[in-house]
This record gives sequence, C-alpha cells and structure tokens, in this order.
Amino acid sequence: MTNINFKCLPKAVRFFSLGFLCSFALSPQVLADDWSDWLAIQINQHPDVLAAKERWHGSNANAEAISQPIYNPELSLEADRKGDENNYAVGVEQTIDLWNRRAVNANQAAHLKTAAMNMFKQEVLNKSEEVLTALIEWQTADQAASIAQSQRQQLNSMLDLVDARQKSGDLSAVDAELTFLSLSQQIAQVAEIESSLMRAETRLLELLPHWTRSKGGLPETFWPSAIPAASDEKLRQHPLVASSEAIWHSMKENTESARRASKPDPTIGINAGRDGGANLVGLSVSVPLHVRNNFSAENRAAKSMELEAEANWIATFRKQRVDWQVARGTWQRYQHHLNSWKALSADRAENSEQLLKRQWQSGDISTSDYLLALNQRTESLLAGIELEKQAQLALTQALYQSGLLSTIIQPKN
Repeated sequence: MTNINFKCLPKAVRFFSLGFLCSFALSPQVLADDWSDWLAIQINQHPDVLAAKERWHGSNANAEAISQPIYNPELSLEADRKGDENNYAVGVEQTIDLWNRRAVNANQAAHLKTAAMNMFKQEVLNKSEEVLTALIEWQTADQAASIAQSQRQQLNSMLDLVDARQKSGDLSAVDAELTFLSLSQQIAQVAEIESSLMRAETRLLELLPHWTRSKGGLPETFWPSAIPAASDEKLRQHPLVASSEAIWHSMKENTESARRASKPDPTIGINAGRDGGANLVGLSVSVPLHVRNNFSAENRAAKSMELEAEANWIATFRKQRVDWQVARGTWQRYQHHLNSWKALSADRAENSEQLLKRQWQSGDISTSDYLLALNQRTESLLAGIELEKQAQLALTQALYQSGLLSTIIQPKN
C-alpha cells in the first residue's frame, strides 16, 4: 500500500513506456559494444573458463599423440669373444605400418581436436549464460529496491500529512492508523527487497570480480530485437551437438583403426658385424601369426563404442532441437505479454498517482481506498519488473539453446 514518485527514481530505473529502458549519455550501440567487449574479457578470464582452456590444450596434446607414428625402430647390439676373435653385431629393426593405421589415427585425432574445441566453447557458453542470468537478477533487484525505497519516502511524507490533517480535524485517527500500518508493511518489504539485492550483487561479484555498481546492468540495446529460427544445420553447429558429433566420427575412425590393427604388420631387420673374422650382413623379416587371437573381440568392442557414440549424438541433437524450440516459444510468449503490459500501462502510472492523490486530498475517496489503490498500482509496477525479468531470462535461454549467445558476447575488434 504505497505510493511512487517517478521523479524521485534514478534514471537507471525510469520507464520508457514503463518498460525500464535506461537512458545513457553514450549512443546505445556504442554502449552495447562496450558491454560486449567488457563481458567477453571478464568471461574469458574466469577461472572455470581458464581451466576449460587448459583441458582443451591437454586434449589437443593427447590427440596429437594418437596421430604419431605407431612403431619406432629398434636398435640391437651384440658382442662376444671366441678365442682370439672379437665378434659383434649391430642390428636395426622396424615394424612396417602396412595397413596405414597412422592415417586413420590422424583422422581420429582431428575429430578429437574438434570435439575438445567445442567442449571449450560449451564451457564459455555455460559461463556466459550464468553471467547474464546474474546480471538480470541484479538489475531487477536494483530496480525493485529503488522503487521500494521511493515508496517508503512517499509514505513517510503521507504520514506527516495525515498527522497534520488529523490535528486539524480533517481526518480521523483511523486514517492515521491505516497509513501507519501501510508504512510498517513497506518497511518490511524494503528490507526483503534489499536483502535480495545484496544476494544478487554478491553472486554477480563472484562471477565478475571487476564489476562495480557504476558499471550498472545490461543496456537495452545489448539484446537482439529478434531471434531467427535455427535450422537443423545451424543447430548442428551448437557446441554441445558439434562435440558429440565429432566424438562419433572419432569413434568411427577408432573402429577402422581396430580393424586394421587385427591385421599383421611385418617387421624388417638389418644386421651387420663380424663373426669369426668374417664380415656378417643379415636381413630378417618376421610376421606375427594371429592364430590364437584374431582380435575380433577388440573389433566388436570398438564397433559398439562407435554405435554408442552415434546414438549419443542423435539423442543430443534431438534434445537440443526441442530445447531450442521450447526456449524460443517461451521467450516469444513472455515478450508478447510484456509488450501488452507496456501498452496497457503506458503513461498511466504517473498520471494515476497524481489523480489518486488529488481525489484523496479533496475527500472524494477515503484513506483506506487511497491506500488500496496505491498498493494495487505498486503491485502492477513490480509485476512489470518481474515480467521483464522473465522475458530477459527467457531470451537468454533462447540464445543459449540456439548457440547464438556467443555471437553477442564477443569483442567487436
């Protein structure tokens, strides 16, 4: 049961068609670009993202190890003495990658690198969504706190006016009591809203240590005005989908590598030395006989891993497509209702404040009706704040599920 004087609110929470669009000294696009640059730097410097980057580098190193030659040459040296003769032999052996497993492994390594890169992109995407959510929560709490504090000031002024009118006999003691009760409720509401603001600010500082209140919240021009429908091809580029697809392709190469590994690779050796005073030169060829173990179990295991990876990719893609459709539909509904609320409330909040005040002062409405009307008006304004919050959270989710979130949070130069 409170009153709001919009002229007392800071510019950061004034309404444009009651839609909380902020006013800025800089041009909107410049400010949005500045925010994108600053956010990208802060997110890339977050410890979770730095840890993910190191995991990416480690995965790349492991992938490079897979692509290396399979067999190293072997050097052998023999020496003995028979009577007066010193005998020795030096040999080199090399197993030949006859079935070119290295080429298959190199293809597998390339897919593993792609998967690792997309896993890193997914971590950046997750952190971006987390940061934007925290910024939206703080911005909403800050707006609500500013309104609640202004309402408290208005009620304090109203209580003084009621006391003066009571002493003059214009109002009864009941009117003063009703105003006092409303002010008491408002104090409790201010305490609750300010506590929410402190929690939101603490969370934001945890994610963005270099953020300050002077930095404020996200500018309205930071958000895209529309989200294009994502085709299946675009959704396949989502980091989560792309990484699972790359893992599937790597498992296909792994199956082929296992199949080729079941085929024997020959080993060729060359020996040279002296034996009994005569020069010795020898050539050896050995071929393993896969008789007792034909490695069919390894082939079946590799094929099962491939089929599992394929199923995981299909499931991930289907889920991502559904999640994207749901997120986009949810945002569209919230945006539709937010636009309706703006159109309904445009220019009415401030006018209704003055109208109600004049009617109460002239005695056209009672104090209880006046306080009830002010309370309903306040609830409408707070509902608008909450509606815009949910719309922005839904937009964040839609951008996250489509993978487009990374395109609006990145350096512009």
